[in-house]
Parts: sequence; structure tokens; C-alpha cells
Amino acid sequence: MYPLLFRAVAVRLDPETAHRLAMRLIRTVSHVPVLSDAVRATLGRRPASPVPPAADGGPLARAVPGRLGLAAGMDKDADTVLGMDMLGFGFVEVGTVTALAQPGNERPRLWRHVDLRALRNRMGFNNRGAAAAGEELRRLRATRRGRAVVVGANIGKSKVTPLADAVDDYVTSARAVARWADYLVVNVSSPNTPGLRDLQAVDALRPILAAVQAAADEAAGRRVPLLVKIAPDLADADLDAVADLALELGLAGVVATNTTIAHDLGPGGLSGEPLRDRALAVVRRLRDRLGEGPVIIGVGGIASVADADAMLDAGADLLQAYSAFIYQGPAWPGRVNRALAARR
Repeated sequence: MYPLLFRAVAVRLDPETAHRLAMRLIRTVSHVPVLSDAVRATLGRRPASPVPPAADGGPLARAVPGRLGLAAGMDKDADTVLGMDMLGFGFVEVGTVTALAQPGNERPRLWRHVDLRALRNRMGFNNRGAAAAGEELRRLRATRRGRAVVVGANIGKSKVTPLADAVDDYVTSARAVARWADYLVVNVSSPNTPGLRDLQAVDALRPILAAVQAAADEAAGRRVPLLVKIAPDLADADLDAVADLALELGLAGVVATNTTIAHDLGPGGLSGEPLRDRALAVVRRLRDRLGEGPVIIGVGGIASVADADAMLDAGADLLQAYSAFIYQGPAWPGRVNRALAARR
């Protein structure tokens, strides 16, 4: 049914409008007790056994119901966590949130490339701000269901903040959300905020990660697992440098990868199936460099159980998806998680 609905209705809508309507529907259903329970028991049915946390606690200090989680970028304001959990994602990463609320780039800023099974975006971190996201997460954690969901918070730099002030900007966001998140991700890899990717250079990245870790731990009253999200377009030497920095600072791990600018389709970063091969190569190289300790969350081009298996075989511990969820529909995350649990 979903492929037919997608071809007949969704592709006729502006992609951003379709996204907004879909999120509203998922959010609404998740707040209707009997209906949400029915969806959870069918589309989002859990594997029989959860995925245990890594031996060192990893970025997810408790077991998750499935290896496949939702990538950042879809639930930008942390207001649809229960809906994504209802649909079978093993964990949900919200954001990217920034210290200052911002509208993002001008529209159009989201495109479908149906023939490639890909999405292209230049959204520009549109969000209501880290304080608003923190309040959403606080309300989520006040409920029994909300406390059961494993949630990560992805933080980025506000567009108007100069690069020289990036540390303070990231720290502000970390303080707003750390208490309510199971892990944090520092995003320095979106191509849609001017200059942001320059922060992937280790000399610029080191003070950001160190300050965020300290601020998050203080705000939460515990050690908050911290990861850094990197671009697939980094040269191999730069990947090695980021991995070495993660080891130096004792980070929980790395999220690999963000969208790519290695395309000729127009402005913005490309996600989806064209990213698969490079994402696999990045994960494989990171695992070789990091060894067995830090956790790698593999994301990029996962569209099937076979793709998920390949990413895990490359060295990822956990997985995330976004584009395939758009193309394959609400039953897809639960189906992949059940299949992975049965095969591993």
C-alpha cells in the first residue's frame, strides 16, 4: 500500500510540506492510546530480544530494542519521539538543535530524487532552539513511556554565531538538552551552515568536544556519552585524525556519516542510496583506526536488511536511517529491526 500511496500522493506534494504533514500524523497517532498501541504491536513490533549496551556503556548506556535508529534531521524539535518509537525505531536522535532558534535557509530547500532513491537538502538547521528542545525532552521524560525510549540529541552551531564563538554556542545547546538525553552528538558536518565543516579540523574540533563534554556532564550530573558526526567527504587522513581525537578525548564514539556534497544535482547535501558505498568505506576505516572500544553509528544508504548487515559487518555497532524511511514507509524500521535480530 505505501509504495502506491507514495507514488500517487506524496510525490505530488512539495517535499517539505509532505514531511510536515507526515510528522503531524505520526505525532497525533502516538498520542491516541488504543490506536498507538495497535500501531506499536503491528508496524512497530519489537524483536524478541533487545540489543545489549556495549561493554563500556557505549553511547547508549542501556539496551535498545533494535539496532536501527532514526537519524537526526527528521524530528528536529524533539516533539515526535514517541511516534518514531511507535513505528519500531530502536532509538531516536533528535535535532539538529542550535543554541539560537533559527528559520533555516530559504525555500525550496528539500528535494526528492526518486530515481536515485535519494533526498537532497539545504535546510540549514531550522529549529526552535535548544532550550525549546530541552523542554520537549523534559516533558517526554516525565512520562513512563517517554523514559523508556532511548534518545540522542544532535547539536549544531547557530548560523549567526561566528566560528570563533562556536565553543560557547555548542556549550549552550549541550547544557539545554544533556540532562534529558541518553547521548549527545556534536554535528560539525552539515554542508548547509556556512563554514561549519571547517570545524572538523582537529585543532578547531578539540576545544568544542572537550567543552561540550564538560558542560554536558555538569548539566546532567553524570557522564554523558558524546559522539561526533562527520561528513563522508573527509579525506582518509582527516578521518584518521578525527578517530585519533576521539580516542584522545575518550569520546563514546563517532556517527558516520552525514550527507555528501559529492554530486552535481544542485545545492545541498545528498542522502540515501548513492551514499552507501562511501559510508561503508568510512565506517570500515574508522573501525580499523578506533579499534574495538568506541561505538560507531553507521548511517548512509541503508535501504534493506542486506545493507544493514553490510554496515554492521563493516564495523558499525548501531545503525541509523532517514531517506529509506521516506521511500519505504512506516512499516520499514520495525521490519528491519526484527530481521536483524533474527539474523544476528
